[in-house]
Amino acid sequence: MTVNEQEKPKTILECSLSYSLGDESGQKTAGGEARAKLDRDYFSILPQLADPLLFSFRDILEITEEDYKINLILTSKEKLTLYNLGYHFEDFSRVLFKLRNEMLIKDMLMDEKLKKSIPDAEFLHSNENAVEKQKGKCEVRLYETALIIVPEKGEITRIPYSDILEINGEDYTISLLTESREKIIFSKMGREFDPFKKVLSDAINQLSLKIQISIKELLPQADPSVLRKAGRLMREGRAAKKCEIESISSELWKALEKKLEIAGMKEEYEFLKSLSRQEKICIGFKRGLLGDLTGEYIWFLVPVYSTNSQEPGNAVAMEAASEEDSGKATYFFRMVSRKDYRNSRNIEDLDLESDNFIKKINRCMITINFRREPVYLTDEKLEEPQYSKYKFSIRRLPELQFLRDFFIGRVIHASPQQWKKDAEDLLRFNINTEDEKARWEKVRSPDVHRGSDSIGGG
Repeated sequence: MTVNEQEKPKTILECSLSYSLGDESGQKTAGGEARAKLDRDYFSILPQLADPLLFSFRDILEITEEDYKINLILTSKEKLTLYNLGYHFEDFSRVLFKLRNEMLIKDMLMDEKLKKSIPDAEFLHSNENAVEKQKGKCEVRLYETALIIVPEKGEITRIPYSDILEINGEDYTISLLTESREKIIFSKMGREFDPFKKVLSDAINQLSLKIQISIKELLPQADPSVLRKAGRLMREGRAAKKCEIESISSELWKALEKKLEIAGMKEEYEFLKSLSRQEKICIGFKRGLLGDLTGEYIWFLVPVYSTNSQEPGNAVAMEAASEEDSGKATYFFRMVSRKDYRNSRNIEDLDLESDNFIKKINRCMITINFRREPVYLTDEKLEEPQYSKYKFSIRRLPELQFLRDFFIGRVIHASPQQWKKDAEDLLRFNINTEDEKARWEKVRSPDVHRGSDSIGGG
């Protein structure tokens, strides 16, 4: 086989069809008869005597079907309609959905080992009001920390195990109830029913045991009841509030703060703590992005706010590190709108806002697997080729959109003195600016190290 043959993309499906391409206003810009090719990474249309059209699956925002036509909404704000596929319609539609979903899974920021795949199943996904969201044939994939539903036609759904409140398995169906009160029912798995149930149960139990072992290593005198209660509270890396942890064990909170010191975050933590509502501070554990190979990290969320809108506030600070790799940057998020914060007069209302915001931050960070690069990169940076995968993730993950919307800025650890000065500057900026979308930026000298995107990095 020649080098050129090796580099040539393998065509998965090719067929004849008709197409119509329209711009944002609905004006037709191209169309006619053509050949269509689906490769692993690209979808192309090859008209006769006209320029070919090439699309990445990341270019597709939405796929719908109607009257044997396939409608694609593109990132360019164009609409592409495919029709006259004849008996190729079902196969073409199925493969198109599958290839796009595979791209989406790559961009879901998971970096996890696949434990088991159930290639043939059926599912019904309902929202908290029992209204159907999706249903049909699917593949179910079980990863280390989450379950992924890959519909035959439709978009994938990722369900972190820590979001599952209840599991029922009877009459050859598996029913899941999530924290948001959504319900997912799996059926028609055939011989895979029992293996699926076992691997799912084992994966959830393994996560629970990992956090209990971590707590036991941190606090050897902790009894089994403390381990179970704290394990549920801090499952899958969730940062838990000081008041919640102390209600289980005051010694555990002291041990967590000591671990922050060992991880090299003492000065930063103590400074932020002095500004914060201390009973609302949260600390959590999280395994590294490559599982056991990268060890365990500890992270904190420190809310800073008061009814005095002239004092530094309306912010939640976040940082993560391990004993081997101290934190390289502190990330700050806006808690409420700047206008609402300036008009706040009731500390109880702000306490409630803080609790709700921290719940969202926890869920968001778990969803994006604690990646922080897609959070802080500017829109301009996202246009660079090496970051293109994040653009797709941002469009498809509401949690990542939320973090970017509320992100204020990050303070890099150049030196303790510089970090404190920059943190104070950021907090002043946050209460003084009226622009809800404004981010704090520091002009850096060329030799300042930017850090990495690992869980302990920048």
